[in-house]
Amino acid sequence: MIVEISKEESQELMDRVAKFLAERRLGSASMMVIESLRPLHFIGSQLLYMLSPFAELIFKPNEYQKFACALENEKNVAYLLDRIDNYDVEFHKKWKAEKRKLKELKKKKRALKNLK
Repeated sequence: MIVEISKEESQELMDRVAKFLAERRLGSASMMVIESLRPLHFIGSQLLYMLSPFAELIFKPNEYQKFACALENEKNVAYLLDRIDNYDVEFHKKWKAEKRKLKELKKKKRALKNLK
């Protein structure tokens, strides 16, 4: 069992989780769940140990223990929420820009069809 984790290491793990959630468009939902369980962050971090088989999607087993340990600290939970919010906004902007580009390409394609 890991007793302590460095600030830099915990932030790197929180960034990875935040990016994972935002890329899958789960930012808002995950923020709501984390905020609603925020007073229970210590108990939640202990529950993560039970969910370890599913966590291997994101982490290696020893990194997952570090992540669960990091969530025992309220500051890390706040940092995670902030990073999820930032990544969610960033990916939403990218998604909208890509959607806009696709729409413009479709308009150009229709215009070319009409010329023929």
